Amino acid sequence: MDLLILVFVLLVSASSAHEDAFVGVNIGTELSDMPSPTQVVALLKAQQIHHVRLFDTDREMLLALANTGIRVIVSVPNDQLLGIGQSNATAANWVSHNILAHVPATNITSIAVGSEVLTTLPNAASILVSAMEFIHSALVASGLDSQIKVSTPHSSLIIQFSFPPSHAFFNYSWVPVMVPLLKFLQSTGSFFMLNVYPYYNYRQSNGKIALDYALFRPLPPNKEAVDTNTLLHYTNVFDAIVDAAYFSLSSLNFTNIPVVVTESGWPSKGDSSDPGATLDNANTYNSNLIRHVLNTTGTPKHPGIAINTYIYELYNEDLRSGPILEKNWGLFDANGVPVYSLHLTGSGTLLSNDTTNQTFCVAKEGADRKLVQAALDWACGPGKVDCSPLLQGNPCYEPDTVVAHASYAFDAYYHRMAMAEGTCNFNGVATITTKDPSHRPCIFPGSHGRNVNFINGTLLAPSSNSTTSGCHSEYFYSNIFMSSLIVLWGAAFL
Repeated sequence: MDLLILVFVLLVSASSAHEDAFVGVNIGTELSDMPSPTQVVALLKAQQIHHVRLFDTDREMLLALANTGIRVIVSVPNDQLLGIGQSNATAANWVSHNILAHVPATNITSIAVGSEVLTTLPNAASILVSAMEFIHSALVASGLDSQIKVSTPHSSLIIQFSFPPSHAFFNYSWVPVMVPLLKFLQSTGSFFMLNVYPYYNYRQSNGKIALDYALFRPLPPNKEAVDTNTLLHYTNVFDAIVDAAYFSLSSLNFTNIPVVVTESGWPSKGDSSDPGATLDNANTYNSNLIRHVLNTTGTPKHPGIAINTYIYELYNEDLRSGPILEKNWGLFDANGVPVYSLHLTGSGTLLSNDTTNQTFCVAKEGADRKLVQAALDWACGPGKVDCSPLLQGNPCYEPDTVVAHASYAFDAYYHRMAMAEGTCNFNGVATITTKDPSHRPCIFPGSHGRNVNFINGTLLAPSSNSTTSGCHSEYFYSNIFMSSLIVLWGAAFL
């Protein structure tokens, strides 16, 4: 049986049986306290992230990436497309300054020419293919065309009628551009870059797309989406969009161009108009996405063929314009602290730094107080956590709030259960955090340096020397209905 691994890092390497499957990260730079290139690379190396995509060709970043072996996609920003697409000489000069100056020390493997040009900068569509061809010609002249591929990332919005996937096709207005573009990719052995954001499909579906379907959560067979033309079953939005791209390629008679997902992710925070943007959902989506890619599950149309993917993104970018969610797609904050810990199992070799035990279980901010109280009562009662530190006069009594006391009890249970899957749920009022909630004199069980007695996560009974309950009587409702409810919720809490 697979073990649940709680990690603070991105799983980026497949098992030896699936060496071609990988997950990379996008690195945006719109941070008020942007780490230096050296610090960025230190984080990548510490977390064993081997594939990155840059949105430009920043010289200092490329120098910092030199001699690391990290595989890099660099980008021609949209505002440089016009000059490059109109002049072979300008393209050659761009390659000389931004590519030749850094290879082979920096392992540049691909050049993304523009970003979502057809949907965000349609006036530049006419020169997009020319820009790609001129860049490629400069690489050929330098003998780098076999090492460095040229492509351009597309929004999934270029696909019409993406479900059922077999009925999908590219927006007809872009066919005059898509056909020569695809011929270029085919003739140069490159790949089709696609940005896939199930979050937006879910948000814009007005309830027609279930959250579980967007998050890769397991679905019963009767809830799977079925392509009535092919009878292929789809268990997640991601696969459906990728296969829609493959079918769209086929509709133009291109069947041998692989799809690489250059952006995919889920926001961890949003405003009232984005209720699906939560830490838990971001954690669930990215964890399941990583597992899905690195297991080389493939898609229903192409089972067993890896869909290599770059997660958007490494850092939360607080300077990005727009709503709150635009600033909260990152795996880490500017200090390199994980925004949440990914839950990965069965994904091949895990490469991480030595922080895998530094997770804590605390009450969710803003959770319903009555539900938190009920969960606290369960933890200190049927859950058999030693809550004596919460008694008046003891180290964890202050602050004397339900949330503070529940956080201690939740963390005690979580670590007593060896951080096993599902042991930080408590009917949805608990969450895993990487921030140590300890405060003097109250040291939480999961805090670094503490001697915590772990038990096998499959055991639900306390160890023989545990107390039945150390909770103050105020944590128990005398109401018979509430007591019964707590017992019934026990399975959900576990």
